[in-house]
Amino acid sequence: MTWQNHSVLMEFVFLAYPFHAELRILVFLGISLIYVLVITGNVLIVLAIQRETCLHTPMYYFLGSISGVEVCYTAVVVPHMLTNALKTQKTITLLGCATQVTFFIGLGCADCFLLAAMAYDRCVAICYPLKYPLIVTLSLCVHLVAASVVIGLFLSLQLVVFIFSLPFCQAWGIEHFFCDVPPVMQLVCANSHFHEHSVLMAAALAIALPFFIIAASYAFTVSAVLRTHSAAGRSGAFSTCSSHFTVVLLQYGCCAFIYMCPSSNYSPKKDQLLSLVYALGTPLLNPLIYTLRNNEVKGAQGRVLTRNYLSKNS
Repeated sequence: MTWQNHSVLMEFVFLAYPFHAELRILVFLGISLIYVLVITGNVLIVLAIQRETCLHTPMYYFLGSISGVEVCYTAVVVPHMLTNALKTQKTITLLGCATQVTFFIGLGCADCFLLAAMAYDRCVAICYPLKYPLIVTLSLCVHLVAASVVIGLFLSLQLVVFIFSLPFCQAWGIEHFFCDVPPVMQLVCANSHFHEHSVLMAAALAIALPFFIIAASYAFTVSAVLRTHSAAGRSGAFSTCSSHFTVVLLQYGCCAFIYMCPSSNYSPKKDQLLSLVYALGTPLLNPLIYTLRNNEVKGAQGRVLTRNYLSKNS
């Protein structure tokens, strides 16, 4: 079945929202609060890195790029969730659903590739400190960020074209808060395992490949750190990498459970919870993890906020 056989005006109905108005208002307020914190935390990181010259290094360039991507991919789904929380009819057109999946998955993939680029950056900085400025240049950083976004969106677009060209059943109810690959795949009428395996292969390419790069980078990094004779040097290196590794575990743990589990193990309630953690929890915790363990970022954010406050009151 092709796109021509589906009407782009046909609608999916989201079934995960509470039926009672009071509960919907609580959901709206809870998501709104978390979303404000997500935007505030990540935008503060981007502004601090942009305005403070002491943070104009590859590591912070990647950190700012990750924060920017997370602002974008939460914006793909959260405003629509807030609107649906207050609406009686929680629907989305076929084209709107495909667009939402494309950007949500694409920017999520870009986030995974950026974490891999950041791991590579730390690996080179620790293993080859003298050659580091020559290897990790600004040009390389820009190319890695651009490649992460382009490859992520390209893989996502291929996946979306494949999924939305399959025949859907007559029941168009999605057991979820927004359009995502696992709940949409549950509406596909084709019984062949080929479709499921194709989706799993795409997920493996987007998730397992950057994770392999991260694991290899950390293997070299840990080996180099253990050879360091300075206790202060080992402590500083492990402190820098521990924040990144915590974020990696959060990101890849959620992605693996959501996108790499076979459909026979699919549970709507579990998928809804993990998707909320992935869409809201991870972007909320990332700024806290990086900021609380990094005095440079905390100091830069404080100076940015102070300058903004003084400029408004001058």
